[in-house]
Amino acid sequence: MGDKACKECKRVIEKGNVCPGCGGTNLTTSWKGAVIIFNPQESEIANNMGISLPGKYALRLSK
Repeated sequence: MGDKACKECKRVIEKGNVCPGCGGTNLTTSWKGAVIIFNPQESEIANNMGISLPGKYALRLSK
C-alpha cells in the first residue's frame, strides 16, 4: 500500500503530497482500513467521522 493518509482529515491520497480535502501536508503511509464515502450528507458513518466531502478515508492512523 503506497497510498498516504492525511493526519488532519484522514483522507487517503494516491498521488502528491498535499491533501485535496483539507490542504494539509501532514501525511502518513502508516494507516489501516478504509471507507469510501459517496454522499456524506446522508451517511451516518461520515457524520460519526466528521467527514463532509466525498472520497476515500482511512479508519485508523498510526502515530
